[in-house]
Order: sequence, then structure tokens, then C-alpha cells
Amino acid sequence: MILFANAKLNIGLQVIAKRTDGYHELNSVFYPLPIYDIIELLETTAAETTLNIQGERIPGNLHDNLCIRAFELLKKDYGIPPVSIDLVKQIPIGAGLGGGSADASFVLKGLNTLFQLNLTEEQLAGYAAKLGADCPFFIANNPVFATGIGTDFKDLNLNLDGYHLVVIMPNIHISTAEAFAAVQPKAPKLIWKKRFVCPSKSGSFIFEMILRMVFSKVTPC
Repeated sequence: MILFANAKLNIGLQVIAKRTDGYHELNSVFYPLPIYDIIELLETTAAETTLNIQGERIPGNLHDNLCIRAFELLKKDYGIPPVSIDLVKQIPIGAGLGGGSADASFVLKGLNTLFQLNLTEEQLAGYAAKLGADCPFFIANNPVFATGIGTDFKDLNLNLDGYHLVVIMPNIHISTAEAFAAVQPKAPKLIWKKRFVCPSKSGSFIFEMILRMVFSKVTPC
């Protein structure tokens, strides 16, 4: 089975409050992007699930990879047999595009199909939430207005056809944890969702907000 795990774009980010569990309450718009990692899932006679990665180098222990953790979640509840996971990593790492979360969520969806588990989108989203706050978005994979810790969604009629996106990767890496640690939570002064009716009119607002609140440790060129 071949899967194409797409990236996502966070169009703006309002960090409203920090919770006692360490997560942050936020407002954002999540939009799927046509930039893909490629995943192949195959049943195997091996004793355990294997993960082979090509392309972009992923730091850390393979056993801690979200793809393996996604498999382990379904194995625990449904006793599925080992699989081989081949991942061609093309989504830039550390770019805020959700590549790792996408990979894990697509593995969940792929295993659901491969082993005919018949899990609903709601059930899959529940498993995805156990892997990370970004993961549930990739189950339905449609534009949404995200609230809560980024797992409460309202469908959003937003079409960016005709707009162009440039991903610029400077020689700077900021982890999600580091970025949020630099944020000073602030209650919103406006109904933020209305800003996304016309992206071209909201661009400067969104850009300034991201720089000020998320990347405050980095001085823009």
C-alpha cells in the first residue's frame, strides 16, 4: 500500500493561554498543502515492525518515531501483525509543516485499510490525538479553523487556488517546544476567523503576528 502524506500550513497563530498540562490554547487555520512524504506499508513475516527512512534525515531513535508509535497503538487494541514501513521523507523537517504528524496519521489510516479494522474518522482521530496535537487534522485533511490545543475543528470554506506559497528554510531550527516557550499568551481582541475571508487582505496581519508571538527569538533579516 502506497500513501502520500501531505504537509499542512498554519495560517496564522494566536496563542491565548497556557494550560496546566503544558499545552497552549490557540486559534489557527490549518490548510492541507500538496507537499508529500511517501509511505509504503507492507505485511511482513518479520518478528517485529520495521521502519526504513530515505530522504530528509530524521533525528532521534527510530523506535520513538511517530510511525512506529502509531502502529503500536493499533497493535495494542487490535492485535495487528508486524508490517514494514518505508518512508521517503520529502517534507522539510523543522519547517512547521507537520510532516511527522502527517506520517503518523497516514500510517493509522493505512493500517485501518490494510487490516480492515473499519475504524471511523472519529475513532482514528482519537488515536491520532494520542500521538500529538497536530495529528488529528490529517485524518479528515480538510481546511479547518482550529481551537483548543489545536484538536477542536470547525470546517472552513477556504480555497487558496491561485495563490502561491514559498517555503524558505534558513539555517535556523526552532523546535515546537522552544517556539511555544517563547510565546506570551494573549487573549484575542478580534474575531480572528473573519480575517481569513480574504487571505490577501490579511497577510500582513498574519505575518506580523507569527513573527511577534512564535518566532520572537529570531531577528528577521
